[in-house]
Amino acid sequence: MADMRKHTALLVVDMQKDFLDEGRPISLEGGKAIIPSVIKAVEVARELGILVVWVVREHDPLGRDVEVFRRNFYGPGKLSPATKGSEGAELVDGLVIKEGDYKLVKTRFSAFFATHLHSLLQSNGINSVVVVGVQTPNCIRQTVFDAVSLDYQSVTVIVDATAAATPDIHLANILDMKNVGVATPTLQEWCQSNA
Repeated sequence: MADMRKHTALLVVDMQKDFLDEGRPISLEGGKAIIPSVIKAVEVARELGILVVWVVREHDPLGRDVEVFRRNFYGPGKLSPATKGSEGAELVDGLVIKEGDYKLVKTRFSAFFATHLHSLLQSNGINSVVVVGVQTPNCIRQTVFDAVSLDYQSVTVIVDATAAATPDIHLANILDMKNVGVATPTLQEWCQSNA
């Protein structure tokens, strides 16, 4: 078990204020509910010596690096969510990047797309990923499907440490991921399997 842990990374996806704090124009309703589970998953990963990778969006204020469909949010006098250096790009309260963790900036749904994540994981002997964060049908799903496509030996999504706009959307996407071989334990089940 200990040997497997050193080959595992926990990917914490988009747990940022603009996506989770209530009152933000693009916040995920109900997303705050998973914060305690994400905090616990990070604590357990650190205790077990699992690499924690913080996957965050940090965009250009003019939106030159965002998906075309989001560019209307960016520019002078506009919302410009999760821009580099903004308060909205910060992790939500309770989550902190610590020494030994790794921060990866992405500009698209998948943590693998146009980033060096795969190279980072490979060079550290990582062949298994565990994914937590928001939101299930977008960044979680795309990251997970890319990990499956890249032949990671084990891909896990902790179901109660991920969230979507509604429980139905969340569960439908969890089922799709489960159907391609992704493990979908609860946080408690994941913690017990690593005890």
